[in-house]
Amino acid sequence: MKEFIIKIDDENFNETIAQGVCLIDFYADWCGPCRTLSPILEALANDMGEKMKVCKLDVDHAPKTTSNFQITSVPTMILFKDGKEVNRIVGLKDLETLKKIVTQVA
Repeated sequence: MKEFIIKIDDENFNETIAQGVCLIDFYADWCGPCRTLSPILEALANDMGEKMKVCKLDVDHAPKTTSNFQITSVPTMILFKDGKEVNRIVGLKDLETLKKIVTQVA
């Protein structure tokens, strides 16, 4: 199985979201719901990875981006299309809910 999840940080954030559809998971290692979300995002990435990018950004290691997007709770997922925020999802969601949200854009 090909791995579609991309780890990003402050340095490559803007380049990553610049083109196409990209779902960024703002997470933290210490966050229980974030750990629960990880296999759901892996399944989403494996199902939708040809149409979009699924990325993870550790809020503890990317303070600039976390601050710029006013991330105050994790997990928070932001869906981008060609560098523009098109949807924001806060909290744990199931695979079917995430698929419905991203297929509206991807």
